[in-house]
Amino acid sequence: MQEIIDGVLKFQRDAFPQRSDLFKRLATSQSPSTLFIACSDSRVVPELLTQREPGELFVIRNAGNIVPAYGTQAGGVSASVEYAVAGLNVTDIVVCGHSDCGAMTAVATCKCLDHMPAVKGWLHHADAAKAVNEAREHASEHARVDSMVRENVIAQLANIKTHPSVALALEQGRLNLHGWVYDIETGAIDTLDGNTNRFVSLAARPGASATPARRELIAA
Repeated sequence: MQEIIDGVLKFQRDAFPQRSDLFKRLATSQSPSTLFIACSDSRVVPELLTQREPGELFVIRNAGNIVPAYGTQAGGVSASVEYAVAGLNVTDIVVCGHSDCGAMTAVATCKCLDHMPAVKGWLHHADAAKAVNEAREHASEHARVDSMVRENVIAQLANIKTHPSVALALEQGRLNLHGWVYDIETGAIDTLDGNTNRFVSLAARPGASATPARRELIAA
């Protein structure tokens, strides 16, 4: 704990003065452009990963970067999604999974979680991803978990579309969805291409989005 306190004191002494004007502006308002939904894993730091300053990301973090479908579980995730989209008018939502995810490893390997009933119940929100992943052949245990991480990102993107605020924003064309998988060891990120439903390198395809290209209705 002392290291954390020392860090706070260093922030107040060194980092805060360098950004005093920024914090003065942020003292009374915020206007982040992006809702970033990530795992609570200590190795995943959204602001570091994206090189964003305070005020630029609205962040939700939980075990497994999960978004319960609307109405299945009233709670902080649903409220935060609604506030970000309907209150802050974010233009982008990123659901970011990551390598070596403990939550997805537990789901993919059917690890017994009876001693953690709250975790066990929470991870049922990844059941759709689990069903898809179990129906596939995997070359190794590592490949099974890696695939589960990706399927979970796809499943949570499907869940978030059930939220009324998100559905409306998507229909109005003012919101884009992004599905990322971050590799802790290499720093690489794969992003979901909504047109093919396949993950591609973000570095190679920075414009790819999980939101398929809109097909405008043609009047008869």
